[in-house]
Amino acid sequence: MRDFTLRTYRKLLEAILDAQYEHLTVEEYCAIRQGLEGKKTLPEQYVIMRHDIDKRPWFAVQMAELEAQLGFKASYYFRIGEESNNPECIKRIAALGHEIGYHYEDMSLCDGDHDKAYEHFKQALEYFRQFYPVRTCCMHGAPRSQYDSRALWEKYNYRDLQLIGEPYYDVDFKNVLYLTDTGRCWDGFNYSLRDKVSDRQVIWTHAGWTFHRTPEIIDAFACKAIPAAVLFTTHPQRWTDKRGAWWQELIVQNIKNIVKAILARK
Repeated sequence: MRDFTLRTYRKLLEAILDAQYEHLTVEEYCAIRQGLEGKKTLPEQYVIMRHDIDKRPWFAVQMAELEAQLGFKASYYFRIGEESNNPECIKRIAALGHEIGYHYEDMSLCDGDHDKAYEHFKQALEYFRQFYPVRTCCMHGAPRSQYDSRALWEKYNYRDLQLIGEPYYDVDFKNVLYLTDTGRCWDGFNYSLRDKVSDRQVIWTHAGWTFHRTPEIIDAFACKAIPAAVLFTTHPQRWTDKRGAWWQELIVQNIKNIVKAILARK
C-alpha cells in the first residue's frame, strides 16, 4: 500500500469507523470538555481529526470530500497567507459540514511584537469568520521562524475573542494520544520543532503507541492496539493520488527533515 495517498487515507478512516470510534471536531471536543454542550460527555472511543492547511488548499478540498462521503467530520485550519487562504476552498469545506479554524502564525509575521501580533490575529480571525463561526485556533509551527506564535498568549488570552480552544492548550494529552504526519511520517517528532507533545512522547513510545507508516495505524485500530482517544494532525498537501505531486512532496519533505533535525539539535 503506497502511503500518503487518498486511497490510504480512506482505508484509515474506514479502520477508525470499523473499530467503532466516534469522530469529533476540535470545536466539538472543546465544547464538551468545557461543559458548553450541557450534560453531554465525551464518547468512550473517539478520534479528533485536525488538518493544517499550509499550502495546496485544493488538496484539502479533496480530503474533505472523501471524509464527507464516509460521514466523517474534521477540523480544517487555514493560514492567512495566499498559499493556504483560498476563499473558494474554505467555502467548499465548510459547506461539507467540517469545522474551519485559524492556523495562526502572527508572532512570526509581526517579528515577535505581541501587540502587533494580537491586532493581526484579530483581523485574520474576523476574516475567517465570514466563512464559518470560528471557535478554535491552532498554532502554525513556522520552523524557519525564531518565534513560537503560542508566545502571543503570554500577554493575551484567546478566550477574550470568543474562542473556546487551541489544541496545544485545550486537549487533555494525558488521555488523548497525539499522532501527526509532520515530517511525512507518523513518528517525525524528532524532526519537528514545535508540533509535538514532548512531555508525553516518552510515555507513548514506551507503551508502543508510535507508528511510522499509515498501514501500521490501520492495523492498530483493527487489533485494538491503540488508545481509546486519538488526536490526528495531517497536512493535506501530502495526501494525493497524483504521482507527480506525491513524488515532489516526498523529495521536498526529506530535505526539510534533514534541516529540521539539525535545527532541533541546536
